[in-house]
Amino acid sequence: MIVPLPYPVIVPLLNPNEPEAKIVRLFVQNGTAIKKGQPICTLETTKSISELQSEADGFVVGLASREGHNIKAGETLCYLADEPYWTPSVSGSPIVGEELGLRISQPALALVKNLGMSLQELPSDCFITEDLVRNLHRELAPNSTPADESLGLLPLEASILQELFAQDLSSVPGSPMPIIVYGGGGHGKTLVDLMRSIGMYQVIGFVDDGLPVGEMILGITVLGGDNILPHLRARGVRMAINAVGGIGNLETRIRVSQRLAAEEYICPTLVHPSAVIESSAGLSSGVQVFAHAYLGSDVKISHDCIINTSSVVSHDCVLGEYSNISPGALLAGEVQIGARVLIGMGVTVNLRVKIGDGARIGNGATVKEDVPEDGIVRAGEIWP
Repeated sequence: MIVPLPYPVIVPLLNPNEPEAKIVRLFVQNGTAIKKGQPICTLETTKSISELQSEADGFVVGLASREGHNIKAGETLCYLADEPYWTPSVSGSPIVGEELGLRISQPALALVKNLGMSLQELPSDCFITEDLVRNLHRELAPNSTPADESLGLLPLEASILQELFAQDLSSVPGSPMPIIVYGGGGHGKTLVDLMRSIGMYQVIGFVDDGLPVGEMILGITVLGGDNILPHLRARGVRMAINAVGGIGNLETRIRVSQRLAAEEYICPTLVHPSAVIESSAGLSSGVQVFAHAYLGSDVKISHDCIINTSSVVSHDCVLGEYSNISPGALLAGEVQIGARVLIGMGVTVNLRVKIGDGARIGNGATVKEDVPEDGIVRAGEIWP
């Protein structure tokens, strides 16, 4: 069938922690006739590659991006129209609220609903993020009184915490310790399953600034956003996990880590039972080691690093704080990784190579020599 009206092709969110994707291949151009199920383009993030397919028959129109461009999730890549000469009146149609001319991310939309705001209150001249929604909410209701003044919480948050506080959350010797997970995306789900396999912790809830309060994830309730942290801590919850993955926006993970530290939460080191850690390896607080990873002799892993599934960190490697080793990455011996470094999936780093602070190594790259601070090695590249 040919679509009777212009149909926006929306860029999907491939990774909850990475709001942009790169267009690595375009299969169409303006005026191309396309059938439902045919590929429009290939999108790539640091963690995945996905083919965006047409959801209907039509002609491609309004395509402004080219191969190599980065495009944000929620933005309109192009339109499908019933004739090849139709022109959109306004570029960048929204993923939701199109009749209002809005462009808004899914987390921001969830926050709008959670705060009881109306879409009509949002601006139409920019892409709407969670921070913008929070700032606008404060401006619109600067003198509003919380439903539970003693807690300073929204009504649903207060109700859920009241029910939670009615339970005995004390840590009895030999029983699982109560813990919260900050971040309800894919990384958070994986950490919940990891902790269930360990058996040492009882996840009592998720904290997430962009998810609706009361939503269930793996049978666990979203308790609220950042504002509930002091109330949980005052009740005696001492343990927390930073479940923000950090791919694409490492600053968010760092900010969450610092926020948890400010509230005096303890972030334990988590190691999946299938991972192999040599006895001489040293792991700092907040380190997360996932299934089938290997850490060799005399390895040193700094605070809040992620060692993801099936990655190998060989003998005498050193990792700076907040660095992220993606699934399947291979680090040879004596590699030195700086702070805030992102190593993509399937990367190979040769013996004694040094990678500077803030560097990013794309999926499948091979690194044979040192990478400078804030350096970028593209996906599949052999460096240098």
